[in-house]
Amino acid sequence: MKPEQLDLLTTVSAPSVAPDASAAAVSASRPSFESDTYVGQLWLLGLGDTDSPRRLTRGESDHSPQYSPDGQWIAFLRTDADGRGQLAVVEALGGEPRLLTNRQLGVTGFVWAPDSTELAFTSRTAETGRYGSIKDVGTTAEAPRRISTLKYRADGVGFFRDKVQGLFTLPVPALGAEPFVKPRGRAAHEVRELPTGLPESARRAETTSDVSDPCYSPDGKWIYFTAALHEEADTDLRSHIHRVPRAGTAPATPEWVLGVAHGEWAYRAPQFSTDGATLFVLGQQLGSSGVDFLARHVAVCAVAADQVGIPEARVLSDMDAFDYTECEILVPHGADGVLATARVRGTGELHLVTADGTHTVLGSGGQNIHGAASADGHVVISYESARSPGECGRLEGGAIVQLTDFAAPLHQGTNLSAPREVEFTAPDGYPVHGWIHLPQGAGPHPVLLNIHGGPFAQYGPAYFDEAQVYAEAGYAVLQCNPRGSASYGREHGLAIKHAMGTVDMADVLAFLQGACAAEPVLDAQRTGILGGSYGGYLTAWTIAHEHRFAAAMVERGFLDSLSFVGTSDIGWFFAEAYTGSDPEQVAAQSPMAKIGQVQTPTLVMHSEGDYRCPLEQAQRYYVGLKQRQVPTELVLFPGESHGLSRGGSPWHRRQRFEAILDWFNKYLPAKTPEAQQEA
Repeated sequence: MKPEQLDLLTTVSAPSVAPDASAAAVSASRPSFESDTYVGQLWLLGLGDTDSPRRLTRGESDHSPQYSPDGQWIAFLRTDADGRGQLAVVEALGGEPRLLTNRQLGVTGFVWAPDSTELAFTSRTAETGRYGSIKDVGTTAEAPRRISTLKYRADGVGFFRDKVQGLFTLPVPALGAEPFVKPRGRAAHEVRELPTGLPESARRAETTSDVSDPCYSPDGKWIYFTAALHEEADTDLRSHIHRVPRAGTAPATPEWVLGVAHGEWAYRAPQFSTDGATLFVLGQQLGSSGVDFLARHVAVCAVAADQVGIPEARVLSDMDAFDYTECEILVPHGADGVLATARVRGTGELHLVTADGTHTVLGSGGQNIHGAASADGHVVISYESARSPGECGRLEGGAIVQLTDFAAPLHQGTNLSAPREVEFTAPDGYPVHGWIHLPQGAGPHPVLLNIHGGPFAQYGPAYFDEAQVYAEAGYAVLQCNPRGSASYGREHGLAIKHAMGTVDMADVLAFLQGACAAEPVLDAQRTGILGGSYGGYLTAWTIAHEHRFAAAMVERGFLDSLSFVGTSDIGWFFAEAYTGSDPEQVAAQSPMAKIGQVQTPTLVMHSEGDYRCPLEQAQRYYVGLKQRQVPTELVLFPGESHGLSRGGSPWHRRQRFEAILDWFNKYLPAKTPEAQQEA
């Protein structure tokens, strides 16, 4: 795949299945260079062997579909002209969608009431005078922010204390009702206040902090949600489960359901079992400090559905073996179980966890399953595979029956570099697991060692635009999960605590050495190294100690722990957890402290709006290289956050790839000078 072919990448949402299991709905999205946004619609998938997917909506960007419990409606989010998601519904059989909200800052999530007559949703509300709430008062004219908390902004969200995310409800229009007709002529003259045609929403919870994950109780009387409402919420990472009554004319004070302010657990994603007897949640044990997050696995937990004020839930999953960190929602399945997605050796598995602690793997096999839906015993999933960045399928006996082929244009227009799974041994005997992507041709191929972020994250065999773009340009791409990564157990993740740049560097270099020795088509004398976030850290650290690389790229890097503490949105807890607090110990793990040892030509890339690894990290590193006459260049992307490579504007993502390829082509051309002359 070439950078200009990014618009062939289609990804899919979690699916939703009709209550009678006759069909499923999913949204498909792709980058568009024409609009420089992401475009996509809802698709209806028949679950029979001969059914073909059909497009259900025609909005520019429709996503996150959910069937109503009675199967009559599909609710979804439709992006408006200002890029905000608004809540909409369409009849399940098709027709013209009806927009239900016009929220100034959009809708972030929603859920159906059990009787299908109401939707609960979350949305941010701006303080008066901010974010355009007063006409002609722009961002530079707003009043100053008076900040007294550690947590006051987040990457990709910005400042959030002045736009709290609240819980709202609104009624759903009657099926088949006549739509709103705007008065005109004499009728318009006689009507003093024109209605908007939108149902009136009601704020349901009285909170000063963000709420998320709304969920109705089975009897429809309560709305459960996740929030951090305890007094110490500013100094820890705990969150708890609360509820408010569905009925009422004013916002209610939340009732505490699960967790305690000084406990060791953070809970989120409440979901009731189909039989109504169990409330399942995702939980993470954070220690007595509430910030002991490093390599902590997220577990599936449960309490009895009729209980409130419970300090701690029962843990149902193996906390050492399985990690449900990337599971966004739990899906009821069967009478007393939920479906949850787990990270396992670079892949995403689908597990069924029941109230009695029984654990069953329903889907694995090297795919990255990231979403699921269940109805009438049937399970539909969304997943990524080695051949596709997004498809849907149904599970049959542990096998995936593919229902879509969104990657067909990608296969027709590009070359595919299939991942080759390998394992090599570090100097201390530790196994390093990963994948090799080879370009077309006989070789020898120059090699790019690509390092993931996190560090408690993972690479896997699923389709990855980075590997495909570099392989198409003629590079062999190596991607592994060194110690510190996720999906190999907690001890694997803990290995670099207060020891960054030790065994993790040994692992990635061992993987490079092992791959070059095992694959004759790899040119061990022509190598480059690159990575983003923690990958930027390990790249910068490695080139300060290993000078074999012809070129490097350090993107959105975590490069200096000291300044990170005061500038990053997570700096107040993240840096100390990984590098410690002793000044000498911190300096011994800092790429900035070792910058004088760097000799490798290095491209430094960053987003101007990055709150996770702030811009100053890149600026100081770039200037330090420049002062030492190391060949370098700084590439900055306006208006982008830390997630540029995954969700930035399509044009910026394309230009990012072009800048990376230009840099490596300068110092590590895909063809040797001799081969270029022969060509």
